[in-house]
Amino acid sequence: QVKLVESGGGLVQAGGSLRLSCAPSGIIFSMYAMTWYRQAPGKQRELVAGITNLGSTNYADSVKDRFTISRDNAKNMVYLQMNSVKPEDTAVYYCNADLLVYCSGSGCPRRNNYWGQGTQVTVSS
Repeated sequence: QVKLVESGGGLVQAGGSLRLSCAPSGIIFSMYAMTWYRQAPGKQRELVAGITNLGSTNYADSVKDRFTISRDNAKNMVYLQMNSVKPEDTAVYYCNADLLVYCSGSGCPRRNNYWGQGTQVTVSS
């Protein structure tokens, strides 16, 4: 029912640019905080960039000043603009949607958290 579909990954040379997109469905998009994570082979999944429902952003130190996260609530889309990419940016990139639901009854309040299937980014040197 809830789907997050990432796209835009591929092979890019070091120093180049890439734009990732995430298209959620089945959620009220404007209410959710959206985050890009990545996972390289043999490494733990790490936060890359996040944006709240109010538009505040945060970045990993390793990508700050190179990557930009943005959202378009009218289109239900979130983007990651990747500039000046480095070989160490090579990873599977995942889109995440997160919301704390205030409600009553069993299981409330509830944390809604969803993941996309990931898109591969490979940076050649």
